[in-house]
Amino acid sequence: MSAAALRVAFAGTPEFAAVALRALLAAGFDVPLVLTQPDRPSGRGMKLTPSPVKRVAADAGIAVDQPEKLRTPEQRAALAACAPDVLVVAAYGILLPPEALAIPRLGCVNIHASLLPRWRGAAPIHRAIEAGDAETGITIMQMDEGLDTGPMLLARSLDIAPDDTTVSLHDRLAALGGELIVEALPRLAAGQLDAVAQPVDGVSYAAKIARAESAVDWTQPADVIARRVRAFDPFPGMVSRLRDTPVKFWRARVAAEAGAPGEVIAAGPEGVVVGCGAGALCVTELQRPGSRRMHVEEFLRGFPIARGERFVHADA
Repeated sequence: MSAAALRVAFAGTPEFAAVALRALLAAGFDVPLVLTQPDRPSGRGMKLTPSPVKRVAADAGIAVDQPEKLRTPEQRAALAACAPDVLVVAAYGILLPPEALAIPRLGCVNIHASLLPRWRGAAPIHRAIEAGDAETGITIMQMDEGLDTGPMLLARSLDIAPDDTTVSLHDRLAALGGELIVEALPRLAAGQLDAVAQPVDGVSYAAKIARAESAVDWTQPADVIARRVRAFDPFPGMVSRLRDTPVKFWRARVAAEAGAPGEVIAAGPEGVVVGCGAGALCVTELQRPGSRRMHVEEFLRGFPIARGERFVHADA
């Protein structure tokens, strides 16, 4: 079956999903319906803002439905009326009950940003970086009622670079997800993809990122903190307190120096070096409340830091 002959409904919300939707449209797939979460308040004025997926759909002239849930026949009415061959799901953020999963002729397939069964759940990109994984990838999965537990249809790996943040890794995974779903759908329709059950061993869960996790625990080893700085960029960042001022850390690396946890060992244009439970952290990009992210040299001109001062736990 050609791309144009395959009727594809799409469900997704953030930019990760928008990349996949753009890829499907560019490849010529017939996308008659997009499901996305309701518009949410955003920005200083808390104005209702459409999701990235809704904006792509609007630009393409695709019908959009935004139910809060898919539990009732009324909430599933648009999807049922669409009668899709397949529903592609990417970071939708709304649970699909069995009644919704049963609507498409070929079922529902999910674009998941990990190599399943590692990092099932809400934050696979963040958790892979935080854990120090050497690689991650995209899994195209046939959805069932569980949390990312369905059989795998197609997967491709991607190396995690030593300086990857969630931002940079997200962008590469989103592009890979778009490529893989474009490849997978015609093969699925032609019966050329075997659904393979996920291994029982190696299951891990990527819990949603909580703001409370952003507080730096200086008793941890420097390499652990450095990974968390990268994993929590752009949200929620890592924060510590100095002289009653919360300071966010956006770029950091492990340093050779050693000192007491939280103690400033050195502060200069090359970085602010802070002692950890093991080793030290050299921070090179920082931010104060009400200001933007700055390179350490610029930051120190407006907020000098002296050797011997101590960063302490900040309420996240």
